Amino acid sequence: MHLDISDEQVLDNAGIRVTAVRLLIWRQIRHGFHDAFSLGDLEAKMPTVDRSTLFRTLTLLTEAHLLHDIDDGSGSQKYCVCHLDDTRQCEGHVHLTCRQCHRTYCLTNVRIPSVPLPAGFVQEETEYIVKGICPVCAERRK
Repeated sequence: MHLDISDEQVLDNAGIRVTAVRLLIWRQIRHGFHDAFSLGDLEAKMPTVDRSTLFRTLTLLTEAHLLHDIDDGSGSQKYCVCHLDDTRQCEGHVHLTCRQCHRTYCLTNVRIPSVPLPAGFVQEETEYIVKGICPVCAERRK
C-alpha cells in the first residue's frame, strides 16, 4: 500500500466525499490494523463512534474497493485493506482463519485456482478459506 498518499487523497481518489468521521475511521483502519478485522474490532478501537456509522462506512469503503470483505465462517464478517496500487489483489486470493482465536489473514500472493463450472453457470465470487490453528494458538496448546 502506498502510505505516501494522504488519507484524504485516498478517499477522494476512490470517489468518497471526505468528512471528519469518515477520515477518522479510514485512518484507524488503514494505520491501525495489519490483518483482517471485524466491526467489533473497529468498535473496540473507536468506542465514541456509533456502530451504525462504523458499519455504513465499512460498506462504503468496501464498495469503493478500499477494503474487501471476508466471510470466514466465524459468524463475524471480516474486512481487510486493499493495496492501493492494485485493488485486483483483493479478489481471488486465499485466506487463513484460526479456529481458536478467530483471526483471519490474507495470503494475497496465493491465488484461488480456477474451477471448471457447468455450462450456463455464471460465477459471481469465489472464497477460499483455509482453517486451522495459527502459530500463536498452537504454541499455547503445548
